[in-house]
Amino acid sequence: MPTKAHLLIVDDEANTLASLSRAFRLAGHEATICDNACKALELAKAQNFDLILSDVVMPGKDGLALLEELKAQAVNAPVVMMSGQADIEKAVRATRLGAMDFLEKPISTEKLLLTVENALKLQRLESENRQLKQRLGKHEIVWKGTTMQRVMAQVERVAASETRVCILGETGTGKELVARTIHERSSRAGGAFVTLNCAAVPAELIESELFGHEKGSFTGAAGRHIGKFEQADHGTIFLDEIGDMPLAMQAKLLRVLEEGEVERIGGDKPVSVDVRVVVATHRDLEARVREEKFRQDLFHRIYVFPLVLPPLRERPEDIPLLVEHFSAHVSAQNGWKPVPFLTEAIAALQSHAWPGNVRELRNMVERLMLLATDGQVDLATIQMALPKSGSTGGTISSPFSSGPLAGRVDAFEREMILAELKRSNSNVSLAAKSLGLERSHLYKKAEQLGIDLRAMRRQQEAAQE
Repeated sequence: MPTKAHLLIVDDEANTLASLSRAFRLAGHEATICDNACKALELAKAQNFDLILSDVVMPGKDGLALLEELKAQAVNAPVVMMSGQADIEKAVRATRLGAMDFLEKPISTEKLLLTVENALKLQRLESENRQLKQRLGKHEIVWKGTTMQRVMAQVERVAASETRVCILGETGTGKELVARTIHERSSRAGGAFVTLNCAAVPAELIESELFGHEKGSFTGAAGRHIGKFEQADHGTIFLDEIGDMPLAMQAKLLRVLEEGEVERIGGDKPVSVDVRVVVATHRDLEARVREEKFRQDLFHRIYVFPLVLPPLRERPEDIPLLVEHFSAHVSAQNGWKPVPFLTEAIAALQSHAWPGNVRELRNMVERLMLLATDGQVDLATIQMALPKSGSTGGTISSPFSSGPLAGRVDAFEREMILAELKRSNSNVSLAAKSLGLERSHLYKKAEQLGIDLRAMRRQQEAAQE
């Protein structure tokens, strides 16, 4: 419970307002008093209260009507109802309307404060639960197919150890997300997860960023700075783009890995650190070693357990789930209504090369949701948003890479239906279900596209005889 909570007390009796507000203030809380429901509603909408305590029976709008309006106006503060004329019917109705508790007057100070404490505890737990869900959703690895299944099995195995991990993969494949997952599933999960992008820090500053500095150790060092390694003590440090670290810095990093201690710039003694090191790069480290751009001794220190992340083009089976995940996240983030992606749109996304991998797909999902017509993302939306042939973003494969839009859409739909019929052995019901269509709708669509489903079925039956 917070040491100081802000409560709104609503009652038409002045003596009740005075006694309750005094009790709350003596207990260390702040209390705002109000003698009618209409004014209370305006106060609740204008301010953030930790708890609202309201009488039921009041002239004009009563407490139950106030409770109903508070919920309709999405006021999140928990509400406790009280009444000197309490009955079971009112208590049940208050509970159904969303009241946290129902107290019968006269209320002892001890009972009142205990009820308030319980209500605030519950509110805090609900808030923590929401934050946890948001954090887990943000850092969740989304996958379905066997390609990522193998990767995740390796993640689980190595997370339980203290082994140094080197994550390899193209830009946008989720290397930091995997590193964070390794940390969160390890014995160090209670410690800090500290990150540094070696390619993003100027060469002259990277030593200070990693190891820290003392006040006055160089021009501009106005105070002591604790480096990333010390920040990550008893936790995990993630060094992204390790392949771009300057050679001079590589030698100093090697010493830290060998001796388990860092020395701040300008410091006179080393500081011991207990840190698990996870690194990542999109470069070929072995080639960098051959080119003498990466130290061989450091390579052997960090390349204990290489973990290769596949590009998105090699895991198209995960794209439907990724689209669902990203669209839900974007909707929640912006307060939008869900925007469905039609089967044809998903299939088009699966055929794209995705040079920017999962990061590119996430950004594309948000763009498509903004471009959606009639509240859904269809093939025409994809055509508007995806880069054209010859651009750095890749292309959508034939048959709709050229020609009038309507023709491209029809050709793509025809190819999809024929492919699904082939997979289902010309079973129209199975094909329709897989495509997310009614059986009758598939017949109509096939007829429009020049596909004779009945002839296909007769051929299938003849072949079985």
